[in-house]
Amino acid sequence: MTSASTAPGAFTAARTTDRLEALLAGLRDDVGRGLPPDLTAHLVGERLAPHLGAPDLLTDEQQQSDPTQYRQHLLHAEHDGSFSVVALVWLPGQGTSVHDHVSWCTTGVHQGQERERRYRLLPAADGAARLVATTDVLNKQGEFCGFAPPGDIHRVWNAGPSPAISLHVYGADISRLGSSVRRVYQLPADC
Repeated sequence: MTSASTAPGAFTAARTTDRLEALLAGLRDDVGRGLPPDLTAHLVGERLAPHLGAPDLLTDEQQQSDPTQYRQHLLHAEHDGSFSVVALVWLPGQGTSVHDHVSWCTTGVHQGQERERRYRLLPAADGAARLVATTDVLNKQGEFCGFAPPGDIHRVWNAGPSPAISLHVYGADISRLGSSVRRVYQLPADC
């Protein structure tokens, strides 16, 4: 096992496992190909999928939850800022607000299941904008999805009876940004 740290004031990556180190090596190759964001997100998902559910991917510490909100564990931030890997741990009922992202993202369910509602932003007659729900998805253990802005507005929550853990790979330096969220939508949403 190894350990890594980030700049002062940023998240500190916890100890990593040998399996995670192998995944990171593959992600470097995938991200380094310089493909368009949506293709990179899909390629990263294919790389991530075989590791989802593996008992030796995360340490016990990286699977710890927070009783008040979902918990983010920064696992890795690439030195050049090209990608970051985060584990999110969700207790039943915990979820996000409606949001979009600063970069492409690939999400894979490592344990449990997650519900996701995707949205589209449409102009309203009064000149404002409104959110319209377009798709509801149940993401189960081992499944992944990838997306890139624009068209990445969603909210995610654990609707299951047990904790859920998902891995997120972002095309941004989360150790510097603190979060992948670009914007939170407070607009009224259909559904």
